[in-house]
This record gives sequence, structure tokens and C-alpha cells, in this order.
Amino acid sequence: MPSPPESEPGLELGSEPATDRVRVTVFVRGAVQGVGFRWWTRARALELGLVGHARNTATGRVEVVAEGPRDAVLALLGLLSESPSTTGRPGRVAGVSAPLWAQPHGVDGFPEK
Repeated sequence: MPSPPESEPGLELGSEPATDRVRVTVFVRGAVQGVGFRWWTRARALELGLVGHARNTATGRVEVVAEGPRDAVLALLGLLSESPSTTGRPGRVAGVSAPLWAQPHGVDGFPEK
């Protein structure tokens, strides 16, 4: 599973309890628009207790922003990038960008944009 880069102070995996809240942004590329991918991402994120959003980009990718407990965010990143999908993920994921880690913004819900 992806882990926070070591250069981010306070975001190193294992440096703090797994319940620490984090925010991550990734871009998913492949056949991920018009196939239910954002809906699937939202459902998985809500199951994990995360907030954020999933939105289509003009470049054909899906931007996923998720925040919540570090272990839940890492679980979502694993589901987004696993191949083959064990959870019926729609579409075809060709790749997931390196995670961009940040402090949580305190958003509510997980809309499909």
C-alpha cells in the first residue's frame, strides 16, 4: 500500500497512531469516466468513514480527495490501485498518481462532482 513520503513532517507511517487524520489527493487514470468509478469510490470511502470527493477531470482522469484516519485513507488507496480488483471496481485503472499528502481541511460528506 502507498505510504506518506518521509519528507512530510508528522505524516510518516508509524510515527503516530493510525487514527491520526490525514488528507490525500490522487489522480486515477485509465477507463475511469462514465463507468461508475466515482460512485464506486464514494461508496468505498463512506464505508471506510472518509470524507472528500471524486470528480472527473478534463484530461480523462478522476481526482480523488479523501480525508480521515490514516489507516482508512491507506485502505482506500489500496482499493483504488489493486490489480485485479477484488471489490468489483468498475472501469479499468491504468495507474494511480503518487499521493499528495496534506493536513485535513475538515470537509463533510463525499460527493461525486
